[in-house]
Amino acid sequence: MFAADETVPKCGRVEQDALQDIQAGRSSTRWFGAGGGALWAAVPHSMVRWEERRGTAGGSGPAVLEPSASTMSPPKENVSLLFKLYCLTVMTLVAATYTVALRYTRTVGTELYFSTTAVCVTEVIKLVLSVGILAKETGSLTRLITSLKENVFGSPKELLKLSVPSVVYALQNNMAFVALSNLDAAVYQVTYQLKIPCTALCTVLMLNRTLSKLQWFSVFMLCVGVTLVQWEPAQATKVQVEQNPWLGFGAIAVAVLCSGFAGVYFEKVLKSSDTSLWVRNIQLYLSGIVVNLFVVYTSDGAKVLEKGFFYGYTYYVWFVIFLASVGGIYTSVVVKYTDNIMKGFSAAAAIVLSTVASVNLFGLQITFTFILGAVLVCFSIYFYGLPRQDTTKIQPSETTSSKERLPTV
Repeated sequence: MFAADETVPKCGRVEQDALQDIQAGRSSTRWFGAGGGALWAAVPHSMVRWEERRGTAGGSGPAVLEPSASTMSPPKENVSLLFKLYCLTVMTLVAATYTVALRYTRTVGTELYFSTTAVCVTEVIKLVLSVGILAKETGSLTRLITSLKENVFGSPKELLKLSVPSVVYALQNNMAFVALSNLDAAVYQVTYQLKIPCTALCTVLMLNRTLSKLQWFSVFMLCVGVTLVQWEPAQATKVQVEQNPWLGFGAIAVAVLCSGFAGVYFEKVLKSSDTSLWVRNIQLYLSGIVVNLFVVYTSDGAKVLEKGFFYGYTYYVWFVIFLASVGGIYTSVVVKYTDNIMKGFSAAAAIVLSTVASVNLFGLQITFTFILGAVLVCFSIYFYGLPRQDTTKIQPSETTSSKERLPTV
C-alpha cells in the first residue's frame, strides 16, 4: 500500500512488449500509470487496479492507494483450432505407440528392467525439457535463473502444493507397468478409458462443473463397454510369459483413480493462477523425481545396488522412456490450452491403433465382446467430448467486466 504523497516508481507509459514481460514474470519491474480515475500497476504475473481511498469508512484522513476489488487479467493466448488438433493428433500417436512398446518390453526379453527406475528417468527427462522450454520462453539465461529462483527454489509452498499430484502420478505410472505386464495393449487401452468417469467425478467435486445428461449417459455407456471387454478378455497367442489378468485389471483400477484425481488437481492449479505452465511443470517434476527415487529405494533398492540402475535397458526401453517424456509434455499443453477431459478425443483412435498393432505383434485374438465393448467405448468418448458451455467456476483474480482495459497515459 502506498501513501498518496509517496513517489510512485516508473509512472507513465509502458511499451506493450515490456508490459508482457512484466506480466509473464520475465521481469521484476514494477510499472505504474494513472488513468481512468485510478492508478494501474503491472507487476509480475498480474495487473492490479489501485484506487484512491480516504480514511476509513468514508471518513477524513490521509489518502492511500489500495488494490481494487476489480483487477485486470493478463491477455489470454489465442490458440487456433489447428494447433489443438495438432496436439491431440500427436497425443494419439504417442499414446498408442507408448502402450504397444511398453507391452513389448515387458513380455519380450530375458533380462527384465526395473520399471521403477524407468519412471524415475522419465521424470528427469521431462524436467530437462521443461527447463529448456522455459529458457526459450524467458529469452535469456539471466531471466531463466531469476524465474527459477523466484518461482521454484524461492517458493517452497508451491513445491509442496505440487508434491500432491507428484505422489499420485508416481503411483499411476508404476501401476501402468504392472498392468501392461499382465494385460494386452489393446485390452489395456480400452479399460484405461475408465479414467474418463473418474475425471468427470473429480471435475464435478473439485472444479464445480456440471455434466449434461448426454455426458452422464456416455459415462454409463463407457462402463458397459469396458465390462464387455473384460467379460471375455482377448488372448494373445504369441506371448509366452506368465500373466495374471486380475492383477492387471486391479493395477488399471488404481491407475485410473490416480489419473482422474491428479489430472484435475493439476488443472485446478494451472487455471487458478497465471504462473507459467513450464514453471508449474518444473515444480511438478522436481517433486516427482524425489518421490520416484524413494519408490526405487523401497521397491527395488537391493536389486538396483546389485545389478545397477540401468539393468536390462535396451533401445526399446529407452524408446518407451522417450515416448513417456514427450507424452507428459504434450499432456501439459493439452490441459493448459484446451481442457483436461478433451484428451479423451484421441483415445478412440489410440484404441484402434493399439488393437491393430496387438493383432500383428502379439497374436491377439479378437472376440465379439471385445469388438462390441471397444465400439461402445469409442462412441461414449465421442459423445462425452461434444462441445458444450464450460461451467467451471475457477478463475484467476480478474475482473468480471470485459470493458476494463489498460489506459493509455
